[in-house]
Amino acid sequence: MTDTILIIDFGSQVTQLIARRVRETGVYSEVVPFQSAEAAIERMKPKGIIFSGGPASTGDIDSPRAPDNAFSCGVPILGICYGQMTLCVQMGGQAESSDHREFGRAYVNVKGKSPLFDGVWDDVDSAHQVWMSHGDRVINLPEGFEVIGTSENAPFAAFANEERQYYGLMFHPEVVHTPDGGKLLANFVHKVCDIPGDWSMAAFRGQAVQAIRDQVGDGKVICGLSGGVDSSVAAVLLHEAIGDQLTCIFVDHGLMRMNEADQVVSLFREHYNIPLVHVDASEMFISALEGETDPETKRKTIGKLFIDVFEDEAKRIGGAEFLAQGTLYPDVIESVSFTGGPSVTIKSHHNVGGLPERMNMKLVEPLRELFKDEVRDLGRELGLPDSFVGRHPFPGPGLAIRCPGGITRDKLNILRQADAIYLDEIRKAGLYDAIWQAFAVLLPVQTVGVMGDGRTYEYVCALRAVTSVDGMTADFYHYDMEFLGRAATRIINEVKGVNRVVYDVTSKPPGTIEWE
Repeated sequence: MTDTILIIDFGSQVTQLIARRVRETGVYSEVVPFQSAEAAIERMKPKGIIFSGGPASTGDIDSPRAPDNAFSCGVPILGICYGQMTLCVQMGGQAESSDHREFGRAYVNVKGKSPLFDGVWDDVDSAHQVWMSHGDRVINLPEGFEVIGTSENAPFAAFANEERQYYGLMFHPEVVHTPDGGKLLANFVHKVCDIPGDWSMAAFRGQAVQAIRDQVGDGKVICGLSGGVDSSVAAVLLHEAIGDQLTCIFVDHGLMRMNEADQVVSLFREHYNIPLVHVDASEMFISALEGETDPETKRKTIGKLFIDVFEDEAKRIGGAEFLAQGTLYPDVIESVSFTGGPSVTIKSHHNVGGLPERMNMKLVEPLRELFKDEVRDLGRELGLPDSFVGRHPFPGPGLAIRCPGGITRDKLNILRQADAIYLDEIRKAGLYDAIWQAFAVLLPVQTVGVMGDGRTYEYVCALRAVTSVDGMTADFYHYDMEFLGRAATRIINEVKGVNRVVYDVTSKPPGTIEWE
């Protein structure tokens, strides 16, 4: 069994980042909600445990706690924020709500030596920037613990019981705003838990192929191929494992980027020779969406039609026992969030709903243990071209949610052309890989303009580009004005129907980074 760090989730919005940072050290990690942590510890037998942050207070009635076997299994524990406080309280210390809150940048003063700080914060009395987000604080340490770090408003910002290898941090080492946080987590993983960093994508590939063969046997599998990175990597991995037992169904809803449907068909039929059913349902989708303005109705309409078309094609193929999809680890974590409870919804690649139970198929989800960037790494490991693997995320509803207001064929064509020019300019400028996601939006606004010697009354096109490490939070990309001027000029000159271009400079908190 792979050496694992188990992360017990107490509801922090950045728990996923802890798992990412641990995996960046070459060590496998999993997140489980606190309610199911006891069984997970028994099943996984982790080499170390991390308690995440969370919104609760240890003084609240029924506030979440770690299971007893987290302390009896004899492995190192690291508590972060709320995780630090519940570690303290459950070991016999005290924590309380405080008026001395800390949110945002703070500085921790090192007060003691520790393997957690080794090679990172070696100098006692040195100060280091961290990111705090707490309203409670520890006031009395349990027996056997000592202070190893303080901040202005947290006298126990970091503590340790070196004998038991229990550590608590009031700050968040997993976020980029704690510059040395990744190194502190690496120290916990490698120096405290003594796990070598030998988890690799090549090793995962071999394990995943065998797991697929063990699950599927000689059964037939159908895979919903959207053309996105996730479903594409899943399809190639499945084909490596079971060959022609796999059939992919590509439902072309007519809402994809310029020439994208042709590229998907060419890649999978000609390059990989994977059995592929291409269903051109664009007329059906666009007719159903025409004139619709509500974004949720758009999603639900696309979802229902997708399910109907997919189910019809699955029946034509016949005999398939398994449904494969590109569910990722963030989907799994979110579906068992302790605030929302286990989800019974199967997430489709189109982000618009699940497949009906009447299909009566067993799920194959070979990517459910991976984050988005790890899926890209696996795609490269499998030989998918980098131009395909490195593409910006594209939502299942596609251009439908990048065309706010009523949808028409003409508006979709205008948007498709503007988007293609924008992405072309990004590539020419060598910026594509520096941006997480970039796209054009056709706003439901028309303005009067003068082009040449005539007046025009045409649409406004918005351009968006964001940077992100993990897809959870995003900041707008800081273009120079020369680039924006060049892209806007091309769009206005080459796309009939657009006479004004604007750039969206909003940032996004955790959650969607799409337009709607």
